[in-house]
Amino acid sequence: MLPLLYSFRRCPYAMRARLALQYAGVELEIHEVQLRAKPPELLLLSPKGTVPVLLLPSGQVLEQSADIMFWALAQADPQGWRRPDLDAESLPWLALNDGPFKQLLDRYKYPDRHLQATQPQWRAEAEALMLVPLEGRLAQTAYLLGATPSWLDLALLPFVRQFAAVDAAWFEAAPYPALRAWLQAWLATALFEACMARPLHAAQSAGTN
Repeated sequence: MLPLLYSFRRCPYAMRARLALQYAGVELEIHEVQLRAKPPELLLLSPKGTVPVLLLPSGQVLEQSADIMFWALAQADPQGWRRPDLDAESLPWLALNDGPFKQLLDRYKYPDRHLQATQPQWRAEAEALMLVPLEGRLAQTAYLLGATPSWLDLALLPFVRQFAAVDAAWFEAAPYPALRAWLQAWLATALFEACMARPLHAAQSAGTN
């Protein structure tokens, strides 16, 4: 029995899980979930009903995308992308992204659902919170934790990608050249292309080839 991942292709949380599994070369089955018609077996495993959810052969269920990432990297980490000694630096970035930045991203993406402010106002808040610090970091180092890639790059990449896509013309002209270069470099990798490929069948390998 292979690990079974319940995923949704465009969900940034599912995307980060697939990226880590792909990088680690974990062979697994991927079930693409229709969010308006969630399969009963998913809800039995995880009543919260959100993706990603990873069912391991042991019967253990991982319901959080970061936990799936760390499990994948514990299986194989060929380039040393997980360094626990950097957790004191990396985990606050993850919390900032998954908490307040994701909330602002949703408000920026769907301003008609959040009328307390205008779309440019939501965007400005997100910029101050996340984009400005990311630009400052990436202006100094090629990756978020230094000169080499890490799991944190994979964890934040889908959310920055989603933010950039809300208004691509604005993002292209915004004063974030280092962040744009980082994003485009990751989007051009074989790892990302494989992560986003539509599987031809339910079972697939998440290797990087």
